[in-house]
Amino acid sequence: MANREKKKKIARTRRRFRIRKKVLGTQERPRLVVHRSLRNIEAQIVDDHAGHSVVGLSTMSKGFERSGPPVEQGRALGKMLAAKAQEKGVDRVVFDRAGLRYHGIVRAVAEGAREGGLKF
Repeated sequence: MANREKKKKIARTRRRFRIRKKVLGTQERPRLVVHRSLRNIEAQIVDDHAGHSVVGLSTMSKGFERSGPPVEQGRALGKMLAAKAQEKGVDRVVFDRAGLRYHGIVRAVAEGAREGGLKF
């Protein structure tokens, strides 16, 4: 069983690096990164040229209310992230799924960000 999990982790790492070769965040279009753990969801908008995070948000953040299923939490997180990004002057981003499938929570975060006004 441990060997199977190790292979899955290696495959995800390879996918992540393959995506990162192609996706680069600039000042005009920073990168929207989604990280999903078993318990929490994190999303941040990163400017790779400057090397800093423009906006970051998580289900552990103070203003976030954890209610409902994880997919709904992801959609709410995406909307909140879009609102904070627009306050900072960011309206266009590049989506980085970090080797995860574009399905479920990751998709909900992306759709919530689109509903909030981000374009990608």
